[in-house]
Amino acid sequence: MSETTPSPQSPGPESTRTDPVLDAGTYTAIREPRGAGRLALDGAWHQISPKYVVSQTVQNAVFVAVVAIAAVVAWRVLDHWWPWIPGGIMILITVITQLVLPRQARALGYMLRADDLVFRKGILWQRMIAVPYGRMQLIDITHGPMDRAFGIAKLKMVTAAATTGVEIPGLGREASEALRDTLIEVAETRRTGL
Repeated sequence: MSETTPSPQSPGPESTRTDPVLDAGTYTAIREPRGAGRLALDGAWHQISPKYVVSQTVQNAVFVAVVAIAAVVAWRVLDHWWPWIPGGIMILITVITQLVLPRQARALGYMLRADDLVFRKGILWQRMIAVPYGRMQLIDITHGPMDRAFGIAKLKMVTAAATTGVEIPGLGREASEALRDTLIEVAETRRTGL
């Protein structure tokens, strides 16, 4: 494999080095759970781009503005105050989500191991998914208008089991394409029967 193409890492001392493509423009340290109950894995965590938080912040701001305008219009047209209740609830939920978003983004990460890809997310409700390379059926890169504006993409891996499908948001374009190519290459060599 070339120097710019990431490769699954096997556990060991060399797995702590970073990859120039996957780690370009990403957070530098993943937020891991504290305490004795956390699951320790051998390997290097790769993270998402901080541009993901900026993109989501812009989208949340647009949503809040649309809800506020809709509430004002409904209030003026209907001449009642009740449109502010659902509008206020939606705005409050969006603001709380926005406040937690930067910390959540730092907790997102993935690790390429010898036989599988491990994805982790969450702060209070933590989730860790291991997707065996041989079980991957589809690898899809998606980027909407806002993602394209910020140069990020979402990589989605689909397996036969619906619960092990993984979506990694906020990857840089080069990182998402390099990761897709690597996963396709490795999955072809590790195909297993269903």
